[in-house]
Formats: sequence, C-alpha cells, structure tokens
Amino acid sequence: MTKEALFGFLDQARLAVVSSISPEGALQSALVGIAVSERLEIVFDTLSSTRKYRNLLQHASCAVVIGWDNETTVQFEGEARLLEGEERETYQAVYFRKWPDGMERLRWPGICHFVIRPVWIRYSDYNQATYEITEWRF
Repeated sequence: MTKEALFGFLDQARLAVVSSISPEGALQSALVGIAVSERLEIVFDTLSSTRKYRNLLQHASCAVVIGWDNETTVQFEGEARLLEGEERETYQAVYFRKWPDGMERLRWPGICHFVIRPVWIRYSDYNQATYEITEWRF
C-alpha cells in the first residue's frame, strides 16, 4: 500500500468515527462526515455545542476509524485543531468538494471545522487470501 493508494481509500470514504477524550478523561466517540486532504489530513465539521468540540479543544489527541466494509479499515491517530481564518477557508474547500451541502451549514449557529493531522496510520485489509497491513508514522 502506497501513500497515494491510502489517499484513494480515504478519499472515497464519507464517514468515520472520531474518538476523543472528555475533560474528565473518558473516551467518547462520534460518527462524522469527512473529507481528506492530499497530506492525509481529515477535515470535518461540527457544532460548538457538541462533546467532540469541547473535547478536542482541551485534548487535541484523537483516534479515527475509517471504513469497515469488506474487512478493510484505516486506524488513524492524530492531533486535531480548530480551523480559523485563511487556513479554515483552505480546508473548507477540501471539505466542500466532498460535502457541497456543507456550505449551507455555514449559516448554522456554532458551526466550525476541524482538521486532524496524522501521527500514525494503519491500513488493514483482511479481505484477501493473504491479508495486508501497512503502517505509517508521521
């Protein structure tokens, strides 16, 4: 598995589970719609009233699971950052290519975008006679 092929796998995915750490230290997970940058960063929107928003502001470390059909998945650990200013616009362009309806959500009170930069990624494909597992560290 090359990084280019990994990008292709991530780019076709629409949903992921993001796990974050609450202020009390509890793990919490949420399903989100995602887009991916060519640098393998995950972009998603959320509301400032959500648990993941609060959690990621306090603890940037998070884990993401992408894909589960056909016994193929990506485990992704990274650092999340709330997007602001010009950087937000750059990543919104990535997000809106996948989720054009996201532009309509910009009118929602409290809507915001996060990017998760990868620290560690594992691609696993158990849907083969010989399974494939590839890991990257960033």
